[in-house]
Amino acid sequence: MATDVTMPQLGESVTEGTITRWLKKPGDRVAKYEPLCEVATDKVNAEVPSTISGTLLEIVAEEGATVEVGQLICRIEEEGGAASPQPVDQGRESSPSASASAGQETPSMKRRYSPAVLRLAQEHGIDLERIEGTGKGGRITRKDVLQYIEGRKAASPASPRGDESPAAAEKKPAVPEIQLPAAGTSAKREGISVSLEEGDQEVPVSSVRRTIAQRMVTSKHEAPHAWTMVEADVTGLVQLRERLKNDFKEREGISLTYLPFFIKAVVDSLKEFPYLNSVWAGDRIILKKRINISIAVATDDALYVPVIHDADEKSIGGLAKAIHRLAEKTRSGKLTLEDMQGGTFTVNNTGSFGSILSQPIINYPQAAILSVESIVKRPVIKDSMIAIRDMVHLCLSLDHRILDGLMAGRFLQRVKERVEAYGPDTQI
Repeated sequence: MATDVTMPQLGESVTEGTITRWLKKPGDRVAKYEPLCEVATDKVNAEVPSTISGTLLEIVAEEGATVEVGQLICRIEEEGGAASPQPVDQGRESSPSASASAGQETPSMKRRYSPAVLRLAQEHGIDLERIEGTGKGGRITRKDVLQYIEGRKAASPASPRGDESPAAAEKKPAVPEIQLPAAGTSAKREGISVSLEEGDQEVPVSSVRRTIAQRMVTSKHEAPHAWTMVEADVTGLVQLRERLKNDFKEREGISLTYLPFFIKAVVDSLKEFPYLNSVWAGDRIILKKRINISIAVATDDALYVPVIHDADEKSIGGLAKAIHRLAEKTRSGKLTLEDMQGGTFTVNNTGSFGSILSQPIINYPQAAILSVESIVKRPVIKDSMIAIRDMVHLCLSLDHRILDGLMAGRFLQRVKERVEAYGPDTQI
């Protein structure tokens, strides 16, 4: 008897996953709990295990396909079943009749293109909107594109256009990787109509980017943002780090950055101002007991926000190690669900990009987010004299339902006092 394997929910807010690699092929034997494929979501990369022991009959969702939670990805013949393995060609999709027999309503998959389909369309200059998909939910399969190409060849002359010589046709440059829309046309996606001009490029939105967009919109709509900033003199911190960084690198094998110093000042201040470490819950405010600091880690195509759990229990050196570990896991695609959950306050190191002033969006449903800007040398007045000092802006965005300016200002002032207090005798 064949058993359907569906896309599992890989997190409380995860609604879909993209299959990055199949670890088994049709006809392979699989043991219960043995990994079948690798899946990427906006939060983590994970393996989908087999729910039974048997033989992989059919792969329904090919590599590169984005599949919603609960949708079919493959079928397995249970050990001892009568059916025989039926390998399928790469790119085969479940038919509409198969979906109907499963008794499930299939959402539209029309514009969810696999890499194989996109590649064929780009190579042959095909507008995928012209193709009727036969895959699940109307999805366009590789076979649909090949049939369209064959039909187009049959309807057009085999020789080059009359105004092109065969030699010119051979030298004609390849179609760009991203197909360009015709000038004067318009594109409508999710109810938004945009005019397209010559040279414009349409880039499909990845599942990670779509999730980031949804969360940022939710945060701005749900939380009334307020913003405030202070300037801190961190000359002592700069001198302290300069003195310690080489020994720390030699001893620990990682770089000692400025970020753990700022996070330490933040977590110590959160103990004094617990409302900054809270969430809005409609008819009440929940003050979180644990202080879990979310940090922003950028990759080439997305921004992830892993969490340092119980950050208030760590030293500056311990925070440096935790930051390094999470950054390495993020960039190698090895973050786990635990790494992404439970954040209560966010510290964003925008200064690493050279920014000197920013207004961050709150990591909803947290109460606030702090951006640490770039440290720059500037002339300032100190003890009635002009001096060159290392200065930094600390920018705080806050949820005005939870926090008023007075409490936020006092919190930010304590963070400022703590970072300005770093000096030669500071222990890390």
